[in-house]
Amino acid sequence: MCNSIKTYCPRCLCTNVKKNGLFNKQKTQQYKCKSCSKKFFLTGSSYFISDFKKDLLKDLLLERLSLRGICRVLKVSLTWLLGFLKDIWSDLPDDLNVKLNFVKKLVAGRFYIQMRKCEADELWSFVQNKGCVQYIWLVQDRETRQIVAYEIGDRSRKTARKLWDKIPKDLKDNGLFYTDDWDSYKTVIPQGQHLSSKYKKDTNHIERFNATIRNRCSRLVRKNLAFSKSTENHHLAIKYFLCNYNLWCQKKYEQTAP
Repeated sequence: MCNSIKTYCPRCLCTNVKKNGLFNKQKTQQYKCKSCSKKFFLTGSSYFISDFKKDLLKDLLLERLSLRGICRVLKVSLTWLLGFLKDIWSDLPDDLNVKLNFVKKLVAGRFYIQMRKCEADELWSFVQNKGCVQYIWLVQDRETRQIVAYEIGDRSRKTARKLWDKIPKDLKDNGLFYTDDWDSYKTVIPQGQHLSSKYKKDTNHIERFNATIRNRCSRLVRKNLAFSKSTENHHLAIKYFLCNYNLWCQKKYEQTAP
């Protein structure tokens, strides 16, 4: 077992490591963990990241920075950062951290649930090249500003159906949905709950959020090199932003609610 100062495995933090008999170009000894078989060099500072730097990295991912820009700021390798992203993305909840309270009112001896108003819209984006267009469909609660559901795909009825299926059941039963005059919404949202309009005033909140996410998420900034290179990472990066945005909306709503 190695008697150096850093004798733990960077993956499982186990101290049961051994020399692996290989050297890199700088003639540095390679080590191998006996527990998880991870191979590493003690000079690989990117593997030994403090918890403070990891928390800072999670915050930087919510700002307008590319992955390589974050690597330059925090002095970590792109390989390590991509592995770290997969770990935090795998823990994201499917409900996007949404928390909605439905108000019940007593009328003539019967309880009625107050209808919640929501807005829906699509946001243009692309993956790998501008020929591979990926529209981001979003549904936002008008009162709390939380994003209750999202879907990424084309602008067809099929994608609109996937979006509708992701909306929480309570909201589908007790919600009014404001959209633009796109036909795909008309064939999916029940007629009694759908209010379509050609005027921006009915969807101004979701339109404002589109500007927010486009300015905050570097993958959606136009004319830059930080666009997504794979569809999977595009989905997960958008989901990560939405989950954290909903938590921020909940905190702000609790502070301003009467």
